[in-house]
Amino acid sequence: MNVLSIETATEHGSVALLAGGALLSRRIHGAANHSEAVLRDVRAVLAEAGLAATQLDAVAFGAGPGAFTGLRLGCGVAQGIALGADLGVAAVCSLQALALQVPAPRVLVATDARMGEMYHATYELDGDGLPVALNGPCCDAPGAFELPPGDWFAAGSAFAAWPEELEARTLGRLTGCRPDLVPRADEVARLGAAMALRKELVAAEYALPLYVRDKVAFTTAERLARGGRA
Repeated sequence: MNVLSIETATEHGSVALLAGGALLSRRIHGAANHSEAVLRDVRAVLAEAGLAATQLDAVAFGAGPGAFTGLRLGCGVAQGIALGADLGVAAVCSLQALALQVPAPRVLVATDARMGEMYHATYELDGDGLPVALNGPCCDAPGAFELPPGDWFAAGSAFAAWPEELEARTLGRLTGCRPDLVPRADEVARLGAAMALRKELVAAEYALPLYVRDKVAFTTAERLARGGRA
């Protein structure tokens, strides 16, 4: 299975290629560098593996939730490659890709959504060791978040942004926490390969980002009310 993947849902972007069981990847630091680096890194991993886009089985991208501009970029690049090579697309939830990094049977993923909110979802590993969503993805204020019963391993930037609020909401039921973890193309490729095997790919023209929240920024009046500048 040869799967090219792109993850640009956060400022920590990446590109990966799963080829014959081997994984090649490139990291992109800083959201401002995503647009110029993604295609360069796509070409680099394909060249390193000695593959053409037409030799891929699928193209996968981190569909979000995350930064709107990044999601549109990842989706657009994946669509362009897939259309040119007549491939199906795997739209992978970025929170699920983050959960796959955690060696725990039950994972709570929460990432900073800005504007005083967080994206979150809970996952449980299936028989193949892949995370399956139990709840979410959702977008809530940290103070409105409700953790399902049981113990969970937590991961994601929300735990760095609101440590006290989330500690109060999780009530000592976290077996560990990794606030440093971010979604990566490495896991997007693995999940995309699983989707390809299950025949869950979509035609390039039907691939869409997973926005969860429609609002992208505060209005001027909202910023002023929160003590910001016009």
